[in-house]
Amino acid sequence: MNMKEKLLKKIEEKNVVVGVVGLGYVGLPLAVEKAKAGFKTIGFDVQKEKVDLVNAGHNYIGDVVDSDLKKLVEAGILSATTDFSFIKDVDFIAICVPTPLDQHQQPDISYVKNSTAEIAKYLKKETMVVLESTTYPGTTEELIKPILETGSGLHCGTDFYLGFSPERVDPGNLTYKTKNTPKVVGGVGTEATEVIATMYRAVLEGDVYEVSSPAVAEMEKILENTYRNINIGLVNELTMLCHKMGISFWEVVDAAKTKPYGFQPFYPGPGLGGHCIPLDPYYLSWKAREYGFHTSMIESSMMINDKMPEYCVERAGKILNNHEKALKNARVLVLGVAYKQDIDDYRESPAIRVIEELEKEQALVDFYDPWISQYKEHGKVVTGLSEITPEIVAGYDLVMITTAHSNVDYEMVQKHAKAIFDTKNVMKNLKDRSNIEIL
Repeated sequence: MNMKEKLLKKIEEKNVVVGVVGLGYVGLPLAVEKAKAGFKTIGFDVQKEKVDLVNAGHNYIGDVVDSDLKKLVEAGILSATTDFSFIKDVDFIAICVPTPLDQHQQPDISYVKNSTAEIAKYLKKETMVVLESTTYPGTTEELIKPILETGSGLHCGTDFYLGFSPERVDPGNLTYKTKNTPKVVGGVGTEATEVIATMYRAVLEGDVYEVSSPAVAEMEKILENTYRNINIGLVNELTMLCHKMGISFWEVVDAAKTKPYGFQPFYPGPGLGGHCIPLDPYYLSWKAREYGFHTSMIESSMMINDKMPEYCVERAGKILNNHEKALKNARVLVLGVAYKQDIDDYRESPAIRVIEELEKEQALVDFYDPWISQYKEHGKVVTGLSEITPEIVAGYDLVMITTAHSNVDYEMVQKHAKAIFDTKNVMKNLKDRSNIEIL
């Protein structure tokens, strides 16, 4: 049998050993689903704390069911390690490491490079390697492939299969999880695409859509999030205009979404958060410059979204001014530092940017988030309030709502706050709006 036939047979018989490199928001849920489908799975991570937690059956990711992880570990079908030499024992490798921006807002693919170099040392013949980390088009073939071939002495397409399948993780989404979200797969060659797609179909309930190359799959992922970035940039800009015109943009978008075709509602806010939407457009614009192409529309939306924290602080200053209070030395309570509602994830959270901008203006800032007791930014740990009471709320000059958590008593906040700046329109159903201003 050739490599394709051997791997397809292994998949059918569930004899594939799976390796997942990076046990974060993408990697751990994927490792759990692979193991639940009956494939022996090994998770790899450089952080010993994560490895120890997994091996103890302790979950740290919101989208993973605690009991599922514990059962899989106890059954011996899922384990974790910091030792990359175990790569020699696996037949399928998913790379799920971070791809952040550096201090110059350029792609930082060091995690991808380092992980791939470690994999290459132990890569064996007849292995499937898939990059899931969001990145610029061309990464799989221009970066991953040469590192794997040089480090292992093997040849892509004849000795191992390589592909890209973008992660589609939406923390806190109660409907779509790793298991039932459709997957896109683009391999280096048609055989790679077919075999890798077959592997995903053996695990997931969602459809697996095959494309002609890794570059198509990489660009597809960028399109998903750039589409959202641009539309959010549009509504943020219109929100600023509507404020000047004395029009509620929230009412405008509620009216517009009654149209049953040709319109999808997007909503304004204090900025963009999460790993993908604020970062992906930078990856594309950076790569586009290699071709002498400037993504003007994308860059414009990025500029608008990036300045929203500063705009919100300007609005906060005006609200305080109307209450005869300067922003300097004003006591401000920020409600919510998670980047979206009802999760404990604060990656790239605009709320943290809002706090930083408030502190630049010498405001005295505290935060409360029912999901996050503290966060780490620029090497500093910031601890929030453990609770909010009528007395606590009344002690602040301004309450800024920056995350629309559903488990906050907003009616209590409204009754006792001196002034409220609701950047998420989460108080829209409250009748008494005398102390509320919305974005």
